[in-house]
Amino acid sequence: VQLQASGGGLVQTGGSLKLSCAYSRRIFSNNAMGWFRQAPEKEREFVAHISWNGGVSQYAESVKGRFTISRDNAKNTLYLQMNSLNLEDTAVYYCAASRTSYGSTNSRQYAYWGQGTQVTVSS
Repeated sequence: VQLQASGGGLVQTGGSLKLSCAYSRRIFSNNAMGWFRQAPEKEREFVAHISWNGGVSQYAESVKGRFTISRDNAKNTLYLQMNSLNLEDTAVYYCAASRTSYGSTNSRQYAYWGQGTQVTVSS
């Protein structure tokens, strides 16, 4: 397994969760990484991406100011801190490794995908 996402769960509106994604250092330490999500009956959508060294990141407008993406290459782990969660954040969240060192909002730019972790926000 090259990407392993974890940390999902059930949380109330306004709550927080932190997702983690363990990755293979040998393969992905020089690659940008991202988080995507897919809600029921919707297409997979971009959430955030971060460059290989953590210096550059980008967020979807819907999560900007609430979510923070980060990575620790020494621990081979990608994170997504999610605050002020709302019902629209309910989805399966996927971590992915880009083909390049700088990320993209386009899912086709990502060659490797984790298995997904479910985030459910309740009222």
